[in-house]
This record gives sequence, C-alpha cells and structure tokens, in this order.
Amino acid sequence: MITPVLRSPIVLVHGLLGFDRVQMGAWTFAHYFRSIPEMMRAAGNRVILARLNPIGGVAERAAQLKTLIDAESPREPVHLIGHSMGGLDCRYMISRLGMAPRVLSLTTLGTPHRGTAFADWGVKRFSRLVCPVFEFFGLSYQAFKDLTTAHCKTFNAATPDAPGVRYFSVAGSFQTDWLTPEWQLPAGIISRVEGANDGLVSVASARWGEVCDVWDGDHMNLVNWTHPLAPTFRYSPDRSKEYAALVGRLADAGF
Repeated sequence: MITPVLRSPIVLVHGLLGFDRVQMGAWTFAHYFRSIPEMMRAAGNRVILARLNPIGGVAERAAQLKTLIDAESPREPVHLIGHSMGGLDCRYMISRLGMAPRVLSLTTLGTPHRGTAFADWGVKRFSRLVCPVFEFFGLSYQAFKDLTTAHCKTFNAATPDAPGVRYFSVAGSFQTDWLTPEWQLPAGIISRVEGANDGLVSVASARWGEVCDVWDGDHMNLVNWTHPLAPTFRYSPDRSKEYAALVGRLADAGF
C-alpha cells in the first residue's frame, strides 16, 4: 500500500522507557517506530521524532512535547501518533497545555487510556522497594503511578478531548505461548481483569476516539518491532501497510 502525503507534519511520540532513535554520528541504527519514519518520509511526509524523558510523568513529558512542537513546527499544526504512554502525553498536551489549535489529529497505539491492571499490580507489590531506590538516585517514578487505573480515571475526568481535534486509536491483541515468555506474566494479569490485551494494555483500555483498529500483535509490534523467535512474522508481522492505512485515513479526511 502506498503511503499518502499529508499537508502537515507528523509527530511520532514514544512511550515509557522509549527513545526517538539509536544513533552514532551520522548513522541511525534503529528507530523506536521501527522503519516507520523512513517509510513516511520516502512518501514525502514531514516527520518529527519526539524524544521525551523515558521515565518522566505524563505532565513532564507533555510539556517537553509542547516545547518540541513549538520549536519544530511553530507555524503549522501537526498530526500526532503516540504509542503507549505517549498517547497520554499527547492528550494532556492538547487539552491542558493550550495546544488544541496546533493539533489536527491524534492517533494512539496501545495507549492505556483507562490504565492497566499490570501497573496496578506492579505499584502495589513493588513501590516500597523501588521508590526509595528512585528517590536515592533523584529519579522520578511518577510515570508508573500515571499508568494505574485509578490515576487514569482521574486523568480522563480532567483531560477532555478537544472539539477541534480528530481522535483515533489502535489496540493490540494476541495469545501468548512458549515463544513469547516475556509477555506471559503481564498478559495473564491483564487478561483476568480486563480481557484481551497486547501484553501490557487491554483492548478495552486502548479504545479511544472515533475509530479503534485492533491489530493482531503484541505491544511492541504496534510500533513495528518483530519478534526474534517468529521469523515467519506469525506473532509480529511488519506493520508498514497498517501505518500507511493510518495516514491514508487522515488523507481521506482532507488532511
């Protein structure tokens, strides 16, 4: 599928513990959105890669995102594509930092809009051990609290969608087995409480906006990372066509 060209820039926003790219000198070895920036740019789109505090809270990261857009696209509105916590950063920035007039659309991928049971489980069991360590090193652990179901309920009440912005979402859903041991624990915890999920975020929590597409894949496959034990891509197919379709939907909407 050919990727359409939008009139305005696209901003790709990474999630918790994420990055924009892995680079040495002039060489880029990997993007967080694997091969997606190259694909979009090859079609003629302008792409901005966000680099936010990987362990910062939503409010901090949203402020950093606003600063980036002010610098990189001061005279043009943008389209946002946010993965996981990045989607919450985008919503906060739009609704609570006065950026609604500067944003045309937001597409979230695997974003825990209603929190995730795995964050609840982790905060309940490990906060007494982990928080003192973070405090000792002067690090923030607000991000982990921001992903709990209780916090997201409060967040949603205080962060309404902006009327002039188009909102879309993507959720992931897959079944774990012996080839995907890294997802067994979180997926099982979430499945018992919330149902189908991508290993970290349930389909129910990821639904937001006008349309929610459900992709058959894990949380990192939503940003086009393929599983090393799945050479046939049975568990993690290349998502280039799906990203082209996301851009195509915006183009069809007149953007």
